[in-house]
Amino acid sequence: MPAARVAARGAQRQDGPLAALLHAPGREESLTHVEHVPARSAQEAEWPVWAAPELVAAFRGAGVARPWSHQVETAEHAHAGRSVIVSTGTASGKSLAYLLPAATAVLEGASAPSGRGATVLYLSPTKALANDQLRALTALGLPRLRAATYDGDTPGEERAQIRDWAAYVLTNPDMLHRTLLPGHARWASFLRTLRYVVVDECHGYRGVFGSHVASVLRRLRRVCARYGAEPTFVLASATIAEPASFARRLTGVETEAVARDGSPRGSMTFALWQPPLSEVRGEGGVPVRRTATAETADLLTDLVVSGTRTLAFVRSRKGAESVSMQARRSLDEVDPSLPGRVAAYRAGYLPEDRRALESALMSGRLLGVASTNALELGVDVSGLDAVLIAGWPGTHASLWQQAGRAGRAGQEALAVLVARDDPLDTYLVSHPEAVLGRPVEATVLDPENPYVLAPHLCAAAAELPLTDADVAVFGAAMPGLLEGLVERGLLRRRATGWFWTRHESAAALADLRGTGGAPVRVVEAGTGRLLGTVDAAAAHGAVHRGAVYLHMGQAHLVRELDLEDGVAVVEAADPDWTTSARDRTDIRVVAEEASCPWGEATLSFGTVDVTSQVVSFLRRRVLTGEILGEEPLDLPARQLRTKAVWWTVTDEQLVRAGIEPADVPGAAHAAEHAAIGLLPLFATCDRWDVGGVSTALHEDTGRTTVFVHDGHPGGAGFAERGFASAQRWLGATRDALRACRCPAGCPACVQSPKCGNGNEPLDKAAAIRLLDVLLAASTDSSEQAAALRPVLAPGLGAGGEAGVTGAGVRGGAGERPARIA
Repeated sequence: MPAARVAARGAQRQDGPLAALLHAPGREESLTHVEHVPARSAQEAEWPVWAAPELVAAFRGAGVARPWSHQVETAEHAHAGRSVIVSTGTASGKSLAYLLPAATAVLEGASAPSGRGATVLYLSPTKALANDQLRALTALGLPRLRAATYDGDTPGEERAQIRDWAAYVLTNPDMLHRTLLPGHARWASFLRTLRYVVVDECHGYRGVFGSHVASVLRRLRRVCARYGAEPTFVLASATIAEPASFARRLTGVETEAVARDGSPRGSMTFALWQPPLSEVRGEGGVPVRRTATAETADLLTDLVVSGTRTLAFVRSRKGAESVSMQARRSLDEVDPSLPGRVAAYRAGYLPEDRRALESALMSGRLLGVASTNALELGVDVSGLDAVLIAGWPGTHASLWQQAGRAGRAGQEALAVLVARDDPLDTYLVSHPEAVLGRPVEATVLDPENPYVLAPHLCAAAAELPLTDADVAVFGAAMPGLLEGLVERGLLRRRATGWFWTRHESAAALADLRGTGGAPVRVVEAGTGRLLGTVDAAAAHGAVHRGAVYLHMGQAHLVRELDLEDGVAVVEAADPDWTTSARDRTDIRVVAEEASCPWGEATLSFGTVDVTSQVVSFLRRRVLTGEILGEEPLDLPARQLRTKAVWWTVTDEQLVRAGIEPADVPGAAHAAEHAAIGLLPLFATCDRWDVGGVSTALHEDTGRTTVFVHDGHPGGAGFAERGFASAQRWLGATRDALRACRCPAGCPACVQSPKCGNGNEPLDKAAAIRLLDVLLAASTDSSEQAAALRPVLAPGLGAGGEAGVTGAGVRGGAGERPARIA
């Protein structure tokens, strides 16, 4: 996004919502940078001559006199039968771009005897976005535009009617995967006339989730061909790098790209904010900064008091609940009428609670909302004045997507990035050019990831027998995987193709969102009331015995976690502390697939086995993060086969670096933490997408070794990107350590909030010397990375049914030194 820098730090007088944040003493010291993004004028175009007159009239009646240029360019491609992706900023009207051709087709097809001469399938990553789109379609007032949502909340008695009646069906990839495709015969009349597939907010389909969705879309194309349909894909995305290439990987079809944004935009003030140091001392007596959640809660409070409609993005469900709860407590001291105008919004709420919150948010009854990225997507929330972002969201695309939620009605907006106390956030708020002067990232996904593709081949075979011709759909990895699936007894080879052999659902083998199985239900003790759900993969760390569970502003303590029945029993409480789980991780090298000699050191990439176990939890003071105690837990271990990048150094190099044998674990551990903190600058991930292990002597390498691994079965491309950019990545890591002014290491450079070893041992100075000796003979490893190809597993991955799925290790569940016997 183009910007004009006008101030560094808070020296200049600030107006508007930012002034409300600076009135408190000492606040200006937290403001590290202010950027003013200028307004942008609109580039309009004429309505397409082929657009349905009643649709154009409806848009005009809604206040759209003329469309913007990117909307018409996208619509023209789609109407001509060319698949297209529109990749423009937040609030740029992407929905009109796909509605023009899609709704026109449905309206023209309404005169067919069935009333469905043409149909449209709309896919969104969240139910909230699909419901918002249905509201927008209904508001057009076009009775012949027969639209309906079809998701997990749709009552069973309505589903058959939707299949037989609706011409514009709004659903999500999960429902397409588990219900529509396995039951495609019941959808035959809809699929036979399928003209368009709309894939909204597609930039969210990255990593392993994106690879799953790519397989689902290929299965959809294959089933559509069975009914004689070849739909045109229309994708809508936030601004991303190489949108056409990404769309081809996601859908498997050639795709045009529209990236020149013709929409107007109000001006924006973008601030970088570092919370102040607190009186609390952390591990090792190191002073710690105020937590990003506590600081965001205070900023949200001040903005609500000033009447500023504000959305605070928080990384975790617990964080969103905590920000909301703290803000409401503070507001109660100022004006008892204000706490009721602040709420949390996150996944895991019951459908009726979620709908009520969405209604209150869109109507303006809520002045402040603390949300996870569930509201990052294109739900139409107009009239917001400010956005607070508690911690780096992982990508520049997400940063601007979140920031763009403010000013959606065209007014001046404020966005504030509040830094967490970790190496990446500290680096970013002290290097504004890394935040505001860089293009958005490429979106990483691997359609031929064998751990993802294999279960989808089973699902495809259950839908329609696979044949050799399907290589054109699923890619060159298919034949090798089919051989393994036959050996496992999951598929059977016949003269006419490969067939699914079992009675159970093949679709159940693939877990699209990596939740590791059915969600754990959170039940209130005494009443038996269902409060919400937690993903199975997150349950060990989120609802273990003794955990604090927050739900709609109310704290609960977990009394019992029954993993066999998938139930966590909680009771209401009011602790002034929160909890965070600690786990232990060990790693083994399965196969080294690429390596690059760096003098005596070696940089490697390959397949590893990671074993992780939650072993204890910490109780921390809510506002300060002060550690109050640690309690042990007895939970089963989880295993993950994934990809990793690792580097080794020799004993001679350690001697030259002046690192004594006793200091090697601390040096490697500190380098590991800092490297993980900086990896998101070079791969489309965030810190919680990856994990790490370091050891003074690893049994597989025979050397001091530092591993950084993907947190998903089969890998997600993050470690591979780290391998490809290792020279720049590790160089930036060393520079960040040198730039940090602390004498011996702090949460802003080498201490990690998710370390499973209590941030011990850590040696910042030795880590710098270790990286110096590692990088002394470093070379560009991009050539070796370019030669990598997915390793075709003989069967399926570890865990789950027939080894297809598993809970895995969420987000690199730990960063720690390996224990040395």
